[in-house]
Amino acid sequence: MAALAFYDVFIPNLLNGDHDLLGTDHTLKALLSNAAPSASADTELGDLSEISAGNGYTAGGVDMQNSSTTTSGEVTVDGVSATITASGGSIGPFRYVILYNATATGFEPIGWWDKGSAVTLLDGDSLDITLTTDELLTVTKA
Repeated sequence: MAALAFYDVFIPNLLNGDHDLLGTDHTLKALLSNAAPSASADTELGDLSEISAGNGYTAGGVDMQNSSTTTSGEVTVDGVSATITASGGSIGPFRYVILYNATATGFEPIGWWDKGSAVTLLDGDSLDITLTTDELLTVTKA
């Protein structure tokens, strides 16, 4: 997938304490959308347009099982690979995989991956979503 593009509200919400990403206190999820995200206008989950649930896709998306590590004053927030598999029919179409905080008030959006064009998962097809190490956030001391 393409690099994660961030919503404008992510850093202000992070510094405001809306995201508790140290450890596993807040759950990050990825949902599927076929509507183009707006970096400036999308500030909460209600601003996002999710595809319909069914055939292996659950409303609200998939848990990214985020965690954080601290080493020598550097904090890295990452997650594991999550898979969505179409079963009993197709999922989609969708173009965007949107990462958001499912625990924070308002379910604040963090960022999105753009698949480049609309995708439909046919029965038996899978989508792997990977939040690579340090892709979300790495904070280091100066």
